[in-house]
This record gives sequence, structure tokens and C-alpha cells, in this order.
Amino acid sequence: MNALIGTYEVKADAKGRLMLPAVLKKQLAPVMQSGFVLKRAVFQPCLELYPMPEWEKLMQKVNKLNRFNKKNDAFIRRFTAGVKVVEVDNTGRLLIPKDLLSFSGITKQTVLASAVNIVEIWDKDKYEKAIDDAALDFADLAEEVMGQDDVADGLS
Repeated sequence: MNALIGTYEVKADAKGRLMLPAVLKKQLAPVMQSGFVLKRAVFQPCLELYPMPEWEKLMQKVNKLNRFNKKNDAFIRRFTAGVKVVEVDNTGRLLIPKDLLSFSGITKQTVLASAVNIVEIWDKDKYEKAIDDAALDFADLAEEVMGQDDVADGLS
């Protein structure tokens, strides 16, 4: 699957259903039939939508952790807490389960933000705040993460 592109504003209905924008559905078309995994994000109050092939790759890494190590066991339990298998229905809607709606604080105005191979699902106000808060440090973060002298990868 290619990297996903775009940030989209959508409305959640009273049942927690979101209509996926046509542009995003088109990008997800190759994996639509496989289904998705929806989970709590680790660092932010948002949800992460993993296409099933991406989730399976991640689970291969997690499965290599030694469950007889307390920290690994605690990590696995917390990382997979609230994980749900979800599908996009025939009309292009995604139903967010109530417990995940509660965790994320999603009420009505929602942002779907591509994050390379997954989609983050945010309450719009929380997303705007996270972006505004991060803007202050982004130049330093970009330099630290992407500013190495690795010319071989073609990044500039």
C-alpha cells in the first residue's frame, strides 16, 4: 500500500458513524475488503485506523516480544486495550465503537488525518490544539528527526 495522503473534516452522526471522503476511500480501495483495526493512539487522545495488512505487520513485531518480561507483557496489554476490528459499510461509513468514542472525545466535528500508512481519527478541537501545540517545536523536531546528513536516501 502506498502512503496515504490528506487531512479531511467529516461529521460523526449520533451513533458514531463517519462517512469516509471519496478521496480517502479511493486510496484505501486496495485494502478495503481486508477490513481495518481501530485502536487508541499511544501518545495522543485520538484513534488510529490500521488497514488489516498494516496491522498484521505491526503484530508480527509485537509478537516477537517475550511475554515473560513484565514490561513487555504490560505493553502488549495496554497497546491492544480496546482494539476493535471494523469495516466500512456499503455506503462508505465507518462505525466507531462507544468506548473508543469516549476515549477520543469525538462528538461531531471530526478530522481524519493520514499518518503514512494509517489514518488518525480526531475530535476536531483536539486535533487543532495538537497541531497548534506542536507548531512551536516543529522546526526543532524536524531538524532532529529528518536533519541528519544522510544524503543516500535522497531527502533534502
